[in-house]
Amino acid sequence: MQSTVADQARGGSPAYRYIVYGLALLLAVVMAVEAVNIAFYDPWGEDYFLFRLQGVLGNVDMGPLTWIMFGSLFVLLMAGLPLAFVAGGLGVVFLYLVGDAAMLNMVPSRIFPMMTNPDLAAVPLFIFMATMLERAGLIEEMFDAVYQWMGGLRGGLAVATILASTILAAMVGVVGAAIVTMGIIALPAMLKRRYDEQIALGSIMAGGALGVLIPPSILAILYAVVAQQSVGELYAGSVMPGLMLSGLYIAYVLLRAYLNPAVGPAVPVAERIGVAAKIRLLRGLIAPIALVVTVLGLLFTGIATPVEAAGLGSFGAMIVAVLHRRLTLEGLFGASLSTVKATAMVLWIIFGASIFVGLYILKGGQTFITDTLLGTGLSPYGILLLMMVLLVILGMFLDWVGILLLAVPIFVPIIKQLTFDGLFGLPGPSPDQVLVWFGVLYLVNMQMSFLSPPFGYALFYIRGVAPASISMATIFRSSLVFLAIQVLALGLVVVFPAIATWLPGLMYGK
Repeated sequence: MQSTVADQARGGSPAYRYIVYGLALLLAVVMAVEAVNIAFYDPWGEDYFLFRLQGVLGNVDMGPLTWIMFGSLFVLLMAGLPLAFVAGGLGVVFLYLVGDAAMLNMVPSRIFPMMTNPDLAAVPLFIFMATMLERAGLIEEMFDAVYQWMGGLRGGLAVATILASTILAAMVGVVGAAIVTMGIIALPAMLKRRYDEQIALGSIMAGGALGVLIPPSILAILYAVVAQQSVGELYAGSVMPGLMLSGLYIAYVLLRAYLNPAVGPAVPVAERIGVAAKIRLLRGLIAPIALVVTVLGLLFTGIATPVEAAGLGSFGAMIVAVLHRRLTLEGLFGASLSTVKATAMVLWIIFGASIFVGLYILKGGQTFITDTLLGTGLSPYGILLLMMVLLVILGMFLDWVGILLLAVPIFVPIIKQLTFDGLFGLPGPSPDQVLVWFGVLYLVNMQMSFLSPPFGYALFYIRGVAPASISMATIFRSSLVFLAIQVLALGLVVVFPAIATWLPGLMYGK
């Protein structure tokens, strides 16, 4: 449901869609006429319109072909059409236009290795774990506990929201669910206390986006599959940056509330509870936090593979629901159905985008992009900055899975060729840590894409649950400060790569 709200908001205008639908209808009519001609008039003729299109782009240089392929993709996506079918469909069309029928064999050769990759099995298992914990009502209990502990501070409710979102990120790894759920629970509480709207909205969106970075992030699994990296190393590398970002958000809220108490008033003394009552509230969090620590501990120490850890997490989520007396047949069915829908969406995008990007790489796109970037004369850090800017721009228009499949297969081979010696006299990442470092930078960047106007997903997730009195302009403005904090965090990880590489080096000896 959450993705539907965002997708509808991000979709193109009706007039734009009708133009695209008209072109598609025209193409369908042409194909139908050609099929009739072939079937009834000249079965062996090869002088038909569609046959003449075969290989028509075969001799086009990579520069113009890049503009044609990605320009077509951009136009169709701006019309609001689904990325999975647009990328896959364009991939098949361009296979025919730049080559011949034999090149269609690339379709199964790109999809089958993805289907047989064992790490992908962790995706539905972690999604199911997240959905079960959400349906068990644990998020409400967690926010209530943190709310009671932090409410006495100025800005305490916003801090509680960020802390709860941080814990939630370690439980679910799904951004949409975190933002919508916290928007339903925390936003009314903050608005009731007359919190500044931008502080309230920004803390929910920024806190919810931590699910992209903090393990068990679904995006991290997919990135590791596409980039052929260790999921465990990437998870370990993202822990410190995730906690650092959470701390920066909290520091900003506390500073703003200290300088101007009106933006985040403390809960009145009469409504606060004692220490004993606060401790009792923590009892409900013991089981889910123990589950998360166990799952991530097994994964980080190498005792369990990502799939085994995810399977244990899914089973443990049901046990936690039983302990909280929230496990019902209806809830189990709903969680399973949500898992199937979310997983199918992710896999269709993976299959479609892998065809499109696979063709581009096969035609020499990888070499073209590499030579273009290296030919700019920029330093390795200049090329890295250009990549980060491109990812931010893509994040304004595409969803995170699409960016992953379109950009990472092209960027990672370039990063492998570069040497990063460090900035400002500080040490850079060692050669065997560069890929983990870049993976963490990518994850931090994807957090920025969720908050980037005009089409960041978090903006529309919160729009779906915010009161009608809050305008879209207010939501946009509320994201800017937290977006700046994310840029700061990205810069810190670039300048101090040990933030991302220290823990993987400690755990995996790199």
